[in-house]
Amino acid sequence: MTRAALVLLALGIGVGVLGACTVGGLQGPTLATTSPAGAPEYVPIQIQKPDGAGPFPAIVIMHDCSGLGPRSSGAPGRWATELVGRGYVVMLPDSFTTRGFPGGVCTNPSPRRADVGPSRRVSDAYASLAHLRTLPFVDGSRVGLMGGSDGGATTLATMAAPGASPGFRAAVALYPGCAQWLRSGEPYRPAGPVLILIGEKDDWTPAEPCRQLTEAAQKAGAPMTIKIYPGAYHSFDSANPIRFVETRVNASSPTGRGATTGGDPEAWADSIREVVAFFGRNLK
Repeated sequence: MTRAALVLLALGIGVGVLGACTVGGLQGPTLATTSPAGAPEYVPIQIQKPDGAGPFPAIVIMHDCSGLGPRSSGAPGRWATELVGRGYVVMLPDSFTTRGFPGGVCTNPSPRRADVGPSRRVSDAYASLAHLRTLPFVDGSRVGLMGGSDGGATTLATMAAPGASPGFRAAVALYPGCAQWLRSGEPYRPAGPVLILIGEKDDWTPAEPCRQLTEAAQKAGAPMTIKIYPGAYHSFDSANPIRFVETRVNASSPTGRGATTGGDPEAWADSIREVVAFFGRNLK
């Protein structure tokens, strides 16, 4: 990457984007998408790009349950920095703020959290894909998807959903919830290669269901792989201390509450290598 470092674009070009306008009290670029009932919705977006004219491959990053607001885990931003520095355009849609959850839903047990659940966010992912394909500095045939936790589950849902064709070329799901896919009784069939990275000690989105899901998908001929990091917890891709928070909503807990998160230097470093190599094989 050249000396200009990251460029944060306040873009208002391309179909489906409103630039320099106010939506829900927010000033900045927004992406047009639709509700399950077909009503128009608008979600804030951020786009970062390398220096130069491109066209570059691109990656859409779906945020976790903490969102992109003041309580964000910061994981989407950390990954954006890594990927832009390696020649990718990165787009981050904010699925929560304009839908009434600016502080995220990690500790919010309201039934309304389903309004911003992974299945609902699939439309945000595909709207992001469509927008990236309108940008002159993006190679629309080389767009990937990734996300962590809630964003990882959104990534899995998106890759298995009937969407725009051709869709995302490849996807990385970091510590996603996999149990729901096992309960369906059908093999998971992604539209392209999928890599899951997850911690062995994850008590929020356990590794074992993801291992089983991947094994079944592979037996069905799906291009899916998994790497489980020994001793690592949820959100291993950070430098944060390991801590258990009782108020976190956790479907994997007998009580429905409480989960552990914390960084793991070795897993974080290796995950960067894995993600860069995976997208390098599939997008470059």
